Amino acid sequence: MTDKLQWFKASYSDGEGGACVEVALTPATTHIRDTKLAADSPALKVRTPAWSAFVSAVRPGA
Repeated sequence: MTDKLQWFKASYSDGEGGACVEVALTPATTHIRDTKLAADSPALKVRTPAWSAFVSAVRPGA
């Protein structure tokens, strides 16, 4: 299933092949993977409301 998702690289990931976090969104689920090891690395799946709460909590000034 994760091969059909549209992944995008997190804005804080570096462009030199180091730390790379990618996210793919669906209406109900947010998929997160760390691709510094391999592009087909396993993805963590969380419900979209939980992901939104996490992002809000770690946003600067939160």
